[in-house]
Amino acid sequence: MSAETITTALFLITAVVAAGVLINAVFPVVFNMAGTFQSATHESDVRLRTDFKIVANFATPGDAGTGIANIYMKNIGSQKVSLDEIRKADVFCGTTVGNRLTYLAPPSNYWQAEILPADNNFWDPGETLHITSITSIQPGGSVYFQFVLPNGVWRSTEFTAEI
Repeated sequence: MSAETITTALFLITAVVAAGVLINAVFPVVFNMAGTFQSATHESDVRLRTDFKIVANFATPGDAGTGIANIYMKNIGSQKVSLDEIRKADVFCGTTVGNRLTYLAPPSNYWQAEILPADNNFWDPGETLHITSITSIQPGGSVYFQFVLPNGVWRSTEFTAEI
């Protein structure tokens, strides 16, 4: 009888220790997974609420194959975009698709941004963003433009430069 009691007690202690080890091993993993899912959900929400449309564009050729392209985009989403995010965006503009421009790095192949109206440092819903790019443009030639925000939302267009 006492041997059964000792055996039962040992099994009970082993079960409690095993449960403690299991909880200590599984709980952090579950907690980290919940944080990962929450972060992914937030990023998806921001991406879904960010939307903009290219509303106007024109390009004027200049000297030596360079020119100025002006693009106007309207924020039609419900998410405001900070000026810092706009500055981190990727802009591709010019006669070739892979012509990536740098932000404010004159004298050539660069772009700059202006929020209209300039009342704060955010591109709020309903406001217009004016992109000016200095890049390779041929008179009457095709100009490719693509704007990619840091969160991956992008828009592109192709248009003809003035003669």
